[in-house]
Amino acid sequence: MRLVLASQSPRRRQLISTLGLDVRLAKIDVDEAIEKTWRIEDTAENIANKKATAFDVSTLDADEVLVTADTVVVVDNKVIGKPKDREDAIRILEHLSGRKHTVYTGVCLVTPNRMSSFTEKTDVFFTSLKKKDIIEYVDLCKPFDRAGAYGIQDKIGMIGIERIEGCYYNVMGLPVARLYRELSAFADI
Repeated sequence: MRLVLASQSPRRRQLISTLGLDVRLAKIDVDEAIEKTWRIEDTAENIANKKATAFDVSTLDADEVLVTADTVVVVDNKVIGKPKDREDAIRILEHLSGRKHTVYTGVCLVTPNRMSSFTEKTDVFFTSLKKKDIIEYVDLCKPFDRAGAYGIQDKIGMIGIERIEGCYYNVMGLPVARLYRELSAFADI
């Protein structure tokens, strides 16, 4: 089996490559706008499904499985997306400081005649972050392509996260263990 990963995320590419499966990359351009009718906990999976349906599955070989994913951060029952700019990233991290938030990653698996999707949830607990640490992190790492404006594997995650409840890799953007189980059931790997 060969995976077709439709993601621009370098972290997803890195994580999926660790599974030792044959992977090729594909690009999908899709509007990731959140629809008001969606339940918050379904948002990431709905966007992953939207990405999957935008892909021309007739281009998949018989042994290929398309993998799409999306990650959102939720705090106070509101979806926090990727920051627009430096100031927005600082504002988001200040909002997450000293609080719990939830990371949802939705994943969709597709072959020419089958589709399956799932959501993984992880609760993340931040300590109170110092403003100088937030600013230094944003200026150094420029986390503008990351839901919630941070990477758990980055310095801000190392010094700021007290604990998590759930999958670490989910917070990075791809719940690898769950993906492997789902792929095993879906494509008999």
